Amino acid sequence: MQNKMQEQRRSLALKLYTCQEWAVVKVQAHVRMWRTRRRFLQARQAACIIQSHWRWHASQSRGMIRGRYEVRASQLELDIEILMT
Repeated sequence: MQNKMQEQRRSLALKLYTCQEWAVVKVQAHVRMWRTRRRFLQARQAACIIQSHWRWHASQSRGMIRGRYEVRASQLELDIEILMT
């Protein structure tokens, strides 16, 4: 009888531990998702600002502007070549 009670306690403790571990994993996943989304939104906003300035400048200049830019989560890479005619 004691073995059965001890096995039930052990089973209950294992279920509680598993439930707590899953809760921790879910919270960590939500925090990682939130941080990644925040970085993405910041990069997207930076790209939109660069793009609007780029378009304005292209419409104002008589030369030809060629370039490319690449937005990553932590950095911005920008290459611009201006050809005046």
